[in-house]
Amino acid sequence: MDLQQLKYVVEVASASSFTRAAERCFVTQSALSHQIAALERELGQRLFVRSSRSVRTTEAGEAFLVHAKMAVIAADDAREAAAATAGRVVGTLRLGMIPTATAVSVPRVISRFRDAHPAARVELSVGNSDTLADAVRRGDLDVALLGLRDEVVPRGVAAREIGRERLVVAVPPMHRLARRARVRLSALVDEVFADFPTGTSGRAQGDAAFAASGIARDVAFEADSSELLLGLVSEGLAVAMLAPGVIAAASTGVVAVDVADGPVRVQYVAWHDRAARSVATAFVRVLESVIDVEKDEKGPEESSGPASSEL
Repeated sequence: MDLQQLKYVVEVASASSFTRAAERCFVTQSALSHQIAALERELGQRLFVRSSRSVRTTEAGEAFLVHAKMAVIAADDAREAAAATAGRVVGTLRLGMIPTATAVSVPRVISRFRDAHPAARVELSVGNSDTLADAVRRGDLDVALLGLRDEVVPRGVAAREIGRERLVVAVPPMHRLARRARVRLSALVDEVFADFPTGTSGRAQGDAAFAASGIARDVAFEADSSELLLGLVSEGLAVAMLAPGVIAAASTGVVAVDVADGPVRVQYVAWHDRAARSVATAFVRVLESVIDVEKDEKGPEESSGPASSEL
């Protein structure tokens, strides 16, 4: 049994696929399969049940996986600690982000991070804020970019606010509100909404704002994708409340209207509160420097319109 075999087991369990695990490990599928088969013979136990459609761990595999993960993490930590004595950052940064992150250009941050630390690698995944925060707490992710409503702060992780913005309502160009500079939530009472799924942080922002105002709303369409939400809006099927930057970056022809009493979304960068890896702390430092540069490039924020334009 060797460390590389343990890494293969961890990757196959994570990906539920020998093919994807081989891609992640930069080896051929046959080589990875051969190593895991050799490990299973040594143990005298099957670790995975393979079928034409899926791969899942056996009971023995689940028990083995717990210790395999710890061994792989310990080996990575040892390598990073040795490199740190020479001032180098090495290892793989596991980064998670919400799909509507707008506080900073994530590709730019990753590029700057790789420029500063060429021996480090970045693995990027996308999810909702609750799932990402849980992954950071478990140690499955090193850093996550989250978006939460104003009254909620990340729990069980170290976090820093990196941006906040009031959501706007996206409407079709010919909508009755399309020419308004600003509206109130009460102006949306009769609208059909497209929003993120119930129970997600993205959905909670709008739900909480309407509940606090005592206004019921009709959410007829639910989707994980902001592109799909905006597509529904552009076809005149619904309106949607999203971050201004999300709408500005979209290719769909919709109009963004300010909502004076709309919900505020706060974006955070989060990392493990007790055992942050060196790649995580290095990435956070780079992210903060990019945010400072982007703020300077944008200059002072402009007013969103006079109060007299509210309805």
